[in-house]
Amino acid sequence: MSDLITSVGSVLALIRKEILALVKDPANRVVLFAPALMQALLFGYGATYDLTHVPYAVVDQSRSAASTAFLARLDGTGVFRREATLASNAEIAGLIDSGEVLLALSIPADFERRLTDGEEAPIQVILDGRNSSTAGAAAGQIGTIAADYAVSRGASPPITIERRAWYNPNLESRWTLMPALIAALSLMQTLLLAALSVAREREQGTFDQLLVTPLTPMQILIGKAVPSILVGLIQSTIILLVIRFWFQIPMNGSYWLLYLGLVSFTGAGVGLGLSISALSVTMQQAMLYTFISIMPLTLLSGLLTPVHNMPEVLQVVTFINPLRFGIDFVRRVYLEGAGFADIWFDFVPLLAMMAVTLPLAAWLFRNRLS
Repeated sequence: MSDLITSVGSVLALIRKEILALVKDPANRVVLFAPALMQALLFGYGATYDLTHVPYAVVDQSRSAASTAFLARLDGTGVFRREATLASNAEIAGLIDSGEVLLALSIPADFERRLTDGEEAPIQVILDGRNSSTAGAAAGQIGTIAADYAVSRGASPPITIERRAWYNPNLESRWTLMPALIAALSLMQTLLLAALSVAREREQGTFDQLLVTPLTPMQILIGKAVPSILVGLIQSTIILLVIRFWFQIPMNGSYWLLYLGLVSFTGAGVGLGLSISALSVTMQQAMLYTFISIMPLTLLSGLLTPVHNMPEVLQVVTFINPLRFGIDFVRRVYLEGAGFADIWFDFVPLLAMMAVTLPLAAWLFRNRLS
């Protein structure tokens, strides 16, 4: 019995020692609690599938009391927000292409007459298929509102919703998700690869030798960045080939424009990874910082939920997330066939991130690790 008590006491003493070792170091305390708190908040606010904000445009050719009442019901939900009232259907394309609206309604000129005569009264809903899940949910809610409005008027048969989805005719979630992976999956690998590059040499003791060579910090930076960028482009190419030829999702845009954007996007990711690597003393720290970064980068990218559904504070934070702009231009080029004039604004933040992170990493090479 005494041996058992002694054994249990020894184990408890060891447990106490390990707990003290974990919480005594301030860095350990941050690692233990900060990531869990941050990710819980991000999941709660950023990863939401609730339909909370649907910008839309309307072409009301009827301009009748019936169409006005229907649109009033739509606006009164607090979910649908009218961004534009258009004169013709020809104006719809520009708003959907730019992402200003998720959908557009086209109400025919004889809408009220059809309701009065007991005929089917169709409303055409044009959806942005690049956000398939949100667009499908929004169309479903419009159908419910239309049915309730028809019942309130005593209309039979009810108002019918004619759906058309651009860039993804069947609103397949695969069409929305898979092109985005061209950017998302390559970022995870290149970020980790770049983050480990300097930390690995730091642990092995070879980075100090590299600093005393005739190479300048910028030359060291280029030597570290180019291999990671090439790996990222190769991985993006592999994913692109799988999407195009295995899943047979048609590519509507220009390959050269897609790769021009991928070079900018991968460069921004590598700059972030090299900055993490320069701040890390060990490979373990570099891996930890990378994995902590990947989760918020993914949640705030628009990969799973649209950015405009997030709280305004988080929408502002997404402007420093390269993955947000990487996913946006990949989806637009791949599904929409967008040209440079349509996506140039995605290049601006990516180039700005490269202009900040790459020189920062070069400065850290010389001033922190030397």
